[in-house]
Amino acid sequence: MMTDPIADLLTRIRNGVQVERPFVDIPSSKIKVSIVEALQREGFVWDFEVLDAECGKTLRVNLKYGPAGEHVIQHIERVSKPGCRVYCAVSEMKDIRQGTGIAVLSTSKGVLSNREARKLGVGGELVCQVW
Repeated sequence: MMTDPIADLLTRIRNGVQVERPFVDIPSSKIKVSIVEALQREGFVWDFEVLDAECGKTLRVNLKYGPAGEHVIQHIERVSKPGCRVYCAVSEMKDIRQGTGIAVLSTSKGVLSNREARKLGVGGELVCQVW
């Protein structure tokens, strides 16, 4: 039994980037697909697809690297954990790494980056930070 599937998603992405894999495969769920969609909209991953597997579905995330092989995702961390949830109002949202990074939030409008949430004027649970 996995207690934190979102942390597993972030760890698999982090490990895949460290060993410069072209893609990582992760057991799929709606929240994981939404988080990866937000990362794709902000330019941190190329794309993703949901594949049929022997048991359930698999989320394949194609990782992104620079022209010289540099890592686009330099840091990815879980902020809100199952034992300690972290919420953020629109007025409390700050830029991550002077605007070079993003925060992923779970809001009433869906899973959004901090930039998208600010435009829509919604706050929510701070899922992770990426830069």
